[in-house]
Amino acid sequence: MKVLVINCGSSSLKYQLIDSRSEEVLAAGLCERIGIDGRMTHTPSSGNTVVKNDPLPDHGAAIQAVLSALTDKAHGVISSLGEIGAVGHRLVHGGEKFAASVIINDEVIAEVEACNDLAPLHNPANLIGVRACRQIMPDVPMVGVFDTAFHQTMPPKAYLYGIPHQYYQEHKVRRYGFHGTSHNYVAKRVHHLAELDPDNSRVIVCHLGNGASVTAVKNGKSVDTSMGLTPLEGLIMGTRSGDLDPGVIEYIAKKEHMTLEEVLKVLNKESGVLGLSGVSSDFRDLTEAMEQGNEQAAVAVEAFCYRVAKHIGAYTAALNGVDAIVFTAGIGENAAHIRSMVCEYLGFLGITIDEEKNVVRGKETEISTPDSKVAVFVIPTNEELAIARETAALLGE
Repeated sequence: MKVLVINCGSSSLKYQLIDSRSEEVLAAGLCERIGIDGRMTHTPSSGNTVVKNDPLPDHGAAIQAVLSALTDKAHGVISSLGEIGAVGHRLVHGGEKFAASVIINDEVIAEVEACNDLAPLHNPANLIGVRACRQIMPDVPMVGVFDTAFHQTMPPKAYLYGIPHQYYQEHKVRRYGFHGTSHNYVAKRVHHLAELDPDNSRVIVCHLGNGASVTAVKNGKSVDTSMGLTPLEGLIMGTRSGDLDPGVIEYIAKKEHMTLEEVLKVLNKESGVLGLSGVSSDFRDLTEAMEQGNEQAAVAVEAFCYRVAKHIGAYTAALNGVDAIVFTAGIGENAAHIRSMVCEYLGFLGITIDEEKNVVRGKETEISTPDSKVAVFVIPTNEELAIARETAALLGE
């Protein structure tokens, strides 16, 4: 079965067409600047990328552009839309309702909409993609794969906050966690690569990108994760502050004469390594600035690595030990010096890194030495493949 995987943002749409049996990516692409002027990049398996700058006034037009590209005589990969057996959608927040992937119907859409307040930047955009696909392909089954679902196995001691319980009962204020599709995929891969028993294993996954999170995985299930009610909690990130004394919000608001919304915008969009360094949220820029002697850039990178290492240490305690640690996502897969800086804090676990192996970029590799007490891996994430697998499995393929 051919599965079209859709990841719909507020002004962009990423897609892949995947053969669920061979797991070959038949085509991949990106529609961006939706509602502005429009740009589409389409790459079939032949490798010849096609770029179009046609207007994309809305997400419906973007979906139509994707389907036209897939069936185009010159650079398409299928002869008709009838070859698409299902569409798998990335859905960011499913609240407590969804602990697994689901076939999308009107009831599911209503439940996801009820979670919009918990993910106001993501859920509405995800649903725009769902509705556009349902309108254009009404007879093709749609599956929703939730970022939060993997973390629904966390126990109450991990997901509850130290606030009056009525806020959880009435408003479902709790830790939900994100990047679940990535954490789940990578944890399964390390079970295979490290020859771990999935039912008797302790793994810590570090998903380090512009958005970043760490998850403790015990026996294949998430038992704790660093992001919370929203993706703002946890690690210092590209533009997000991460963990913060809540009193800071009121303090800044009073000192700067800002509204709550304005402070939260700063914490989400202007903080993290961008705010700390005053240079960039991109670690390539930060590394260059460090090499040129920029002390604030160096401090920002050190703070990021320190926070990652602290979470690894905390989750080692939560798991009562650890069998494997994995680095994934843009920074985790490609920044050898970041991995080295994090692992320098982990000597107490008996971890030693092979610096020659650690130069790897974007390739599955064990970077720890043979005598390391804990195996350390780089494993590229593949959320699109994970969504395709979930979609095919749910539909019995």
